Amino acid sequence: MITIEKHSIKGSSNLSILMDITFNETKKNAPIIIFVHGFKGFKDWGAHHLTARYFAQNGYRYLKFNLSHSGVTLEKPNDVSDMETFAANTFSKEMLDVDLVINYAVENLGVKEVFLIGHSRGGGLSILQAANNPHIKGLITWSSIADFSSLWKREQETEWKKEGKIHVINARTKEKMPLNVTLLEDFKANKEKLDILAAAKQITIPWLIVQGDDDVNVPFETAQQLANVNSNSRLVKIEGANHVYGASHPYDKETLPAQLFQVCEKSLIFLNSLI
Repeated sequence: MITIEKHSIKGSSNLSILMDITFNETKKNAPIIIFVHGFKGFKDWGAHHLTARYFAQNGYRYLKFNLSHSGVTLEKPNDVSDMETFAANTFSKEMLDVDLVINYAVENLGVKEVFLIGHSRGGGLSILQAANNPHIKGLITWSSIADFSSLWKREQETEWKKEGKIHVINARTKEKMPLNVTLLEDFKANKEKLDILAAAKQITIPWLIVQGDDDVNVPFETAQQLANVNSNSRLVKIEGANHVYGASHPYDKETLPAQLFQVCEKSLIFLNSLI
């Protein structure tokens, strides 16, 4: 039987990190995968619950969580609604959150090693973690960015500094989502520590890079760029796939989208090769 356990810890700025672990009751001590969501994403977005179930049915525990400044609240788990918290996010806060979740898994869930899966901006965070965290046994990135500053336009920086914030559009709700200038300042102040490509070169563990070739958010060339700097990596192309591999939010079907199923299959083969 597949079970979902809910957990919560304190993250950056003492805000809560809500997480859940999906697992098969007969395999309570199975290896653990930690999933890191992307920008404007969250643990219950789209088909993430089906992805969790897929890995649980195939012998893994799957931990997904909301970054502390995702803007998703306990009261509204299926949308970004706390814009004040969302605006106050920084990459350093996210890195601390991922670190805290990994430590929580190691200290409380009976594992010494974890597998990390990161999507989009979560891929960038996962690359940085994999270069520095000895608890990570294998890395998988789905549609990963290679540079945090690719998330905004260079010409926006002047307005950002002047006004103290910029807005990004939520493509689904058309809502304007604020980003405080502290995000830009944090990135500039910690540029070396937050250099994804530099970290990618340092990764010594096995790394699977998955990328759709019809992704308008992160072009396929980005995945090639990541693969080219690390000989431990392996690049897998998903033909015709967009940034979220055919998923959407909300997602009410009972089976994974065909392309996301392919992603899960290829990821599972990779993980099984490391056990």
